[in-house]
Amino acid sequence: MKKPNLLEKYNKEIVPELVKKFGYKNKMQVPKIKKIVINMGLGEGSKEFKIIEKAVVELAAIAGQKPVITRAKAAISNFKIRKGDPVGCKVTLRGNRMYEFLDRFINAAIPRVKDFRGINPKGFDNSHNYTLGIKEHTIFPEMDSDKIEGVIGMNITFNLDADTREEAHELLKMFNMPFRK
Repeated sequence: MKKPNLLEKYNKEIVPELVKKFGYKNKMQVPKIKKIVINMGLGEGSKEFKIIEKAVVELAAIAGQKPVITRAKAAISNFKIRKGDPVGCKVTLRGNRMYEFLDRFINAAIPRVKDFRGINPKGFDNSHNYTLGIKEHTIFPEMDSDKIEGVIGMNITFNLDADTREEAHELLKMFNMPFRK
C-alpha cells in the first residue's frame, strides 16, 4: 500500500524544518497529528431517522470510513429530545486515512468554499487541538450536488500532540492549511 503524499511530506520536509525552527533535540519531539474527528450534529434527526441514515452515508463518502451514530446523553425538553435519541454521527480518522482526508480537505474542499478568506487561526483549545466548523458539506468533491437534498454542517477537530499553540499552528501551516492573516 502506498504512503499518502502528506505523510511523506511530513517525514521528509516538515519534521526537519520544525526541528530546525524550534530546536528539538530529537525528531520524536516534533508535534504530529494524532487523529481527525469529523462530527455532524443533526438535531432534527431525532424525529426522522432517514435524515440520520442519509448523513451517515454522506459522511462515509467524505471520510472513507463508516461513521458512528451519536445519541443524546440527556433529555432536553425544550428541543423535544429524549435520552438515547439519535442526534448526529461522527467518524474518527487515524493513520493513512487521516492523511488522505487532510490532503483532500486542504487541496480540494477548502478551495470550493464560497467567499473564502482563510481559516480562523483562533480555533485552538487549551490542549492545542484545532477545531473548525463547515457550514456546507457540499464542498467535498465526493458529494454529488444532484443527489443532495439538504445542506449539513460539520465540525472537524485536528487532535495534535503539540506542547504549545505556536508549535501546533506552525505544524498545520506547514501542511498548507490556509490560515487568515
